[in-house]
Amino acid sequence: MVRRSYRDLDESDVRVRPNRRGSRPRTKDRPAHEDAIPARVVAVDRGRWRTVVGAGTDQERTVTAMRARELGRSPVVPGDVVALVGDTSGTDGALARIVRIEERSSFLRRSADDDDSSERPLVANVDTMVIVTALADPKPRGGMVDRCLVAACVAGIDALLVLTKADLRDPEDFLHTYAPLGVEHLVTHQDQDGRIVGLEQLRERLTGHVSVLIGHSGVGKSTLLNALVPGTERATGVVNAVTGRGRHTSSSALAMQLPDSAGWVIDTPGVRSFGLGHVAPEELLDAFADLAELAEQCPRGCTHLEDAPDCALDELVEQGEAGTAGPARLASYRRLAAALRRNDPWDV
Repeated sequence: MVRRSYRDLDESDVRVRPNRRGSRPRTKDRPAHEDAIPARVVAVDRGRWRTVVGAGTDQERTVTAMRARELGRSPVVPGDVVALVGDTSGTDGALARIVRIEERSSFLRRSADDDDSSERPLVANVDTMVIVTALADPKPRGGMVDRCLVAACVAGIDALLVLTKADLRDPEDFLHTYAPLGVEHLVTHQDQDGRIVGLEQLRERLTGHVSVLIGHSGVGKSTLLNALVPGTERATGVVNAVTGRGRHTSSSALAMQLPDSAGWVIDTPGVRSFGLGHVAPEELLDAFADLAELAEQCPRGCTHLEDAPDCALDELVEQGEAGTAGPARLASYRRLAAALRRNDPWDV
């Protein structure tokens, strides 16, 4: 018997092992999922997404879903409107699949630090960022507010500054920096009966909108949420007497409907910092609109930092062209700009 090598065999001599998965040719075309139903993502928990189908209707129900393979690594965050297939009944044990993320109107991101350009997606499709800061206990931090205003500007959403605990400190000093810039703001505090003064104004402002609440731990976000959406029962915390910082109480973002389906609010975990590593220098300057207009008088290529030769901002701000808040705003901008350019995080 003459042995022949594999190279000597023709096609008729080669036995092909049948494909256990069938012989149907593979295709790169993805199914259209035209029968998918829309839902809004309200929470993410260990590889499962909690969604609401038919919000505000008699058919409203909560549906747990997993990510379909065709989505790849695309982030799915609270506020996203997605398309679901599979078991969308919402019954115990039912599991649907997210097969599509609908086009977003906005996408809010942050980074861990200014030297980390990797993005951490927070929420999608919001039109208002509610920046919550306490006037005392813990003390307000203008750096955090500035960073949130930058992130809101880059995301193309409105910003609302909510000052809490006004019974502990007069808000005028803090507003001295932001009121001249036209930053919308509300002031709240709790009266002797525990009711939140200013809550109705906040509720009216959020009605008809999709809003996200951002702020340090301990500033009162969860207290506001529990009052805005009765029955939410988000945990509230206290401020550490040694560090002056709040303790984390909310561990994950959660989207909630206002009563009577009047809008959505998304609570986020209290943050220690709000990194802007994903923001380009020119985007940062655009976020400081009052300074950006003056910067047009600077030489071409000016970095606007303290050591920048012939930077026109110093003289213009000193002359009052940026208003009474100009010096503080310029200092804040330069701290952020220097941090981004040096890749050296600045602790807010």
